[in-house]
Amino acid sequence: MTDPAAGRRLILAAAVAGLIVRLAFGLLYWVHKPLTHDEGEYLALAQSVAAGRGFVYDASHETGTAQQFGRAPVYPLFLALVGAAPDEHGAAPVRVKVAQSIVGAIGVGLIGLLARRVAGARAGVVAAAIAAVYPPLVWICAYVLSEALYSTLALLTALLLDAALDRAGGLTERGGSGRALTAAAGLTAGLAILVRPAMLVFLPLAALWLIGHRRPSLAAILVVTSLATITPWTVRNFRVYGTFVLIASEGGVTFWTGNHPLARGEGDLAANPDIKIAELAFRGAHPGLTAEQLEPLYYRDALHHIARHPVWWLGLLAKKAFYTIVPIGPSYTLHSTRYLATSVASYLLLLPLAAAGARAWWRAGRRPEALFLLAASAVIVGLVFFPQERFRIPVIDPALIVCAAIGCAQRVNSACGPREESESSSAAARASGGGAPRAFK
Repeated sequence: MTDPAAGRRLILAAAVAGLIVRLAFGLLYWVHKPLTHDEGEYLALAQSVAAGRGFVYDASHETGTAQQFGRAPVYPLFLALVGAAPDEHGAAPVRVKVAQSIVGAIGVGLIGLLARRVAGARAGVVAAAIAAVYPPLVWICAYVLSEALYSTLALLTALLLDAALDRAGGLTERGGSGRALTAAAGLTAGLAILVRPAMLVFLPLAALWLIGHRRPSLAAILVVTSLATITPWTVRNFRVYGTFVLIASEGGVTFWTGNHPLARGEGDLAANPDIKIAELAFRGAHPGLTAEQLEPLYYRDALHHIARHPVWWLGLLAKKAFYTIVPIGPSYTLHSTRYLATSVASYLLLLPLAAAGARAWWRAGRRPEALFLLAASAVIVGLVFFPQERFRIPVIDPALIVCAAIGCAQRVNSACGPREESESSSAAARASGGGAPRAFK
C-alpha cells in the first residue's frame, strides 16, 4: 500500500467499524447489567456535579461496607456532560455507552495513526482493524468506567509527542520547533492524569526521553503544561480537605492493597476478600477519619511492612511481573466463563504477534516511541500498586496491537515487494534531500 490517502481512508473506515461494533455490544448485548461499586460511585459524582453540588457524594448514595473515595474529576465531569443517569434497571446509561463508543472509535483511529507513523500505511490499517474488533477495547466502552476516556487521551498524548519530536528534529516538511505540539501533549497528559492519576508516572519517563533526544526545552514544556493543568484541582483539594491530595484519595488504599502481607500479586479488594476483611479492620482502628485523612496512613502502614520484609516484597514484585504478562490472576475469576474465555483468548492471540513485531521493529533500528513509554509507565504502576486487567487494557493492549500490526505489515512487505516506509521516515528522507531516513540510518 503506497497511497497515503488510501491508508487514511481505511483507518477512518476501521474507526467507523469500531464505532458500530462498540454500539452493538453496548446497546444490544450489555443491557440491564448491574453496576459495580466503581460504576455507582462515578455516576453518583456525575449526578452531583450535574445538580450543582460539586464533586461530593449524595447522602442517599449507598456503599455498604465499601469506603467512598475522592475520585479524579474529569471522568465524572464527562459523565455529567453527557447527562448520565442509571436507567430504570439501575444499569449503565445508554448515553454513556454511546458517548464512550465514540471516544473508543477515536481511539481506534489513534492506534492506526501511531502504527502508521512507525511502519507505514499498511501497518496503520492493520492496527486500526485489530483495534476495531479487539474484545477488551470493545467492551470497556460499555462500562461506566474511566478506562475508555483515559485510553484515548493517553494515546493522543503519545501521538502528539511523537509529532512534536519529529517537527523539532526537522523530520517534517512543515518544520517548526515542536513547542506547540508539546504544549498540546502536556494539556492532554494533564487531562489524562485528571482521569486516572496513573498517568503521572508517564511524565518523568517522557521528560527523560525528550532530554535523551536533546530536547530539554520540550521536556520542560511538557512537564510545566501538565502540572499547570492539574494544579487548580490540587489547590481545590487542599481548600476542601485541609490536607495535600494531589489528585484523588484512592492512591493510599490501592498501594496498601497491592503491598499487603496477604497480597497475591494481582487484583483489587474485590478479588482478594481476605485483604478486604483486613481493610475493614484497618478503618475500624481509625474511626471517624475521612478517606483523605486515611490516605497517608495507608501509605505509611504499607511502607513500614515493606521496610521490615524486603525479601518478601521482592518476591511479591516477581508475582506482579508474572501477572502483568500472564492473564490468570485472581481478578479474572470474578467474571463469567464467557468473558474470561474471550478476554484471555484475544490477549493470548495478540501477545505472540506483538512480541514478534516488537523484535522486528527493534532490529530495524527504530528508536523507542512515546506509546511504548506509555505502556512502560503502566507496567511500573502495576508493579508499584498491583496489576489488573482494567489497568492493562487502556495503553498496554494498544501498544501490543501496534507491535502486532508492525510485524504483520513487515511480513506482507517482505512477501509483496520493497519495504514500505513509515510516515516519519519518508518525511525524514524528504527533509534531508532524499538521504537515508533516520529510522534506517
